[in-house]
Amino acid sequence: MSKISEIETWLQENFAALLAEHQVPGAAIAVLADGEVIDHAAGILNKGTGVESTVDSVFQIGSITKVWTTTLAMQLVDEGKLDLDRPVRDYLPEFVLGDDEAAAAITVRQLTCHTAGFEGDIFTDTGVGDDAVEKFVATLSDVPQLFPPGERFSYNNAGYCVLGRVIEVLRGKCWDDCVREHLFAPLGLTHAASGPYDAIRYRAAIGHVSPKPGDDPVPAPIWALTRSNSPAGSTLAMRPRDLLTFVRMHLNDGKADDGTQVLLPESLLAMREPQVDVPDLGMAEHWGLGWMLFDWDGGKVIGHDGGTIGQSAFLRVVPEKGVAVALLTNGGQPMHVYQEIFTKLLDELAGVTVPARPEPNSAAAPADFSRYVGEYSSMVADTVVTEEDGKLWMERTPKGIFAEIGAPSGKEELLPSQGDTFVAKTAQLPGVYMAHAFVGDDGNGRAQFLHTGRADRRVSQ
Repeated sequence: MSKISEIETWLQENFAALLAEHQVPGAAIAVLADGEVIDHAAGILNKGTGVESTVDSVFQIGSITKVWTTTLAMQLVDEGKLDLDRPVRDYLPEFVLGDDEAAAAITVRQLTCHTAGFEGDIFTDTGVGDDAVEKFVATLSDVPQLFPPGERFSYNNAGYCVLGRVIEVLRGKCWDDCVREHLFAPLGLTHAASGPYDAIRYRAAIGHVSPKPGDDPVPAPIWALTRSNSPAGSTLAMRPRDLLTFVRMHLNDGKADDGTQVLLPESLLAMREPQVDVPDLGMAEHWGLGWMLFDWDGGKVIGHDGGTIGQSAFLRVVPEKGVAVALLTNGGQPMHVYQEIFTKLLDELAGVTVPARPEPNSAAAPADFSRYVGEYSSMVADTVVTEEDGKLWMERTPKGIFAEIGAPSGKEELLPSQGDTFVAKTAQLPGVYMAHAFVGDDGNGRAQFLHTGRADRRVSQ
């Protein structure tokens, strides 16, 4: 029996039980190895209707969309219409931020690898029309700059909306039409949707959320985030097999299954080149153009994760082995399902070891906490870090949209993990700790940023 056949049997015997164990209502998975794709599904798409998940069900892929948006941009590079190293304003003269000097300097490349440096967690609803992204970009005029463009990594959803608008202007059509005409069509995708009006034509999953920690997940009150954030990942949905069709193009010199050249080989390789280092957060070691880049034991891995309202998506690709796994879920505790499945599959199919997530390590405790103590702030939260009785504490107060959706607040202990990385003592889920890295230097030996993927700037003197 081949390895892929063994994996198919294992999924048939274990997938449904894993979902049930971790309260995941439904999920679908696709695996690429030896040039063959297998897929499997279990559970239900919507607890309110009881509709079962199938391999043709569409789930939201969340921020995996960013790799699609970058691919659309690289097609324009191939055509000579876009230069990654030119300022965004060369294509969008109307691009304005709170820091005009920074806005004038930000390049297209910096949008693709999250180094543009402005606040990125902005989800303004600008309606459902084809001008939603254009209107969104116009709302950024007072958004503050965290650091000079290109200085460091800070995950930036809004930056990808700006990139989406650049694509719209150069194509003369909305982002949804761009993704359908320039990726769905040439790739021959049959179960993919750019938004809810497309998704309703398929067997579509709805996200599930837990009203309180520990509660069973229930259907989310709405299906998707705002259309204004579509280029960043708010609406794109598909079945796992179609997601791997996109991946297969990236592994096949940019060619679709029928031989259509969708992207030039040099562009897809450029997307995998490291652009910036990422703090030690258990995310990735580097970021490329769109792709997360992992240096794992056994080989180089590329991929991305996605999260929307109650839906979580995971994609990992081992290019040198031609192996890829896509897992799409609709609630519960999917991180545990990801860890168990990907650990097994990437080891057996590609000889790659998925590392453990950050966890407390008392041996890593620093002798002095003064580097970390202080106040940090962003548009979505204020955080006060203090030292009390030889322990480090964090008190977080959500702001803006994060306050509106009930993001957790309060005071909790930060436990040492590794170097300048700590984890919150209260696990988000059993065994899953939120990592916090203190990075940079404010000139006085103290951390300049509290980094959780997004960099919150020190505001205390």
